[in-house]
Amino acid sequence: MFTDLPLDELRRYHPPLPEPPGFDAFWARTLAGARAHDLDARFTEVDAGLALLRCYDVEFCGFGGHRIRAWFLLPRAAEHPLPCVVQYLGYGGGRMLPYDWLLWPSVGYATLVMDARGQSGPNRPGDTPDPVGSGNPGVPGKLTQGLLDPDDHYYRRLFTDAVRAVEAARGHAAVDAGRLVVAGHSQGGGLALAVAGLVPGLAGALIDVPFLAHIRRAIEVTDAGPYGELGRYFAGARGHIDTSLHTLDHFDGLNFAARASTPALFGTALRDEVVPPSTGFAAYHHYAGEKELKVWRFNAHEGGGGEQRAAEIAFARKVLG
Repeated sequence: MFTDLPLDELRRYHPPLPEPPGFDAFWARTLAGARAHDLDARFTEVDAGLALLRCYDVEFCGFGGHRIRAWFLLPRAAEHPLPCVVQYLGYGGGRMLPYDWLLWPSVGYATLVMDARGQSGPNRPGDTPDPVGSGNPGVPGKLTQGLLDPDDHYYRRLFTDAVRAVEAARGHAAVDAGRLVVAGHSQGGGLALAVAGLVPGLAGALIDVPFLAHIRRAIEVTDAGPYGELGRYFAGARGHIDTSLHTLDHFDGLNFAARASTPALFGTALRDEVVPPSTGFAAYHHYAGEKELKVWRFNAHEGGGGEQRAAEIAFARKVLG
């Protein structure tokens, strides 16, 4: 079933920004703190049995100087330096294995796949711990970790890791630092949106059904997926709701969208219960850069699947060459 506003209303839906006071200063301070640590990006080549690709096990310093893992895949036959796609992951999973990330190297681009600290799953294993505690009692999942203070929240660390992943990719000799795209689906789309607003000089952003955009509306219209963690938490933590929402405003994709200038391709699906389509349309409408949107009328959280990927390849070719 359709899960949100009618399409004609979605095309006009432009809610106000949930921008907290000091938003820019918060992120400038956060990234300056991360950059006080040497990036120390290390690319260790591994034999993954892929005849056409070179594969590297990557480590770099993210938030707090914590070591973050990644994969880096490079077409063997291509001339360097290459355009690069930095890929971010969906909620509840890790970087998996190199064989799971063959799309962008097959197009002819380098790709760096950032692991998500503290996230893993039975079919989506991760390799990066999160050494920071939760900061407050919460429900299982990541959204309520450190929810009472923006400085302590889990997504402050993950968004910072995502920025540092771009810096690690740009520093590799095989990458053309001026031709870099960030990409992701769901949580990965939310990370790509945040990075588009935080990092200048990107060539493009692929933002598919972005999680963590227009959060205050999302928790009013869905109990599915990660947003349901907040509803369960608020049901018991009645005295912390306003404080928690203020924290979440620091990580809301609408605020990053308003600061982004790189060209972007968005995707949204009208039957998505996990990331309500009105939240994706809101991010798209606030996005300040050149933009396109693919709308999948009869799809849920999978979005356009292979057809969205085809549109992303065409978009990447346009902005990267």
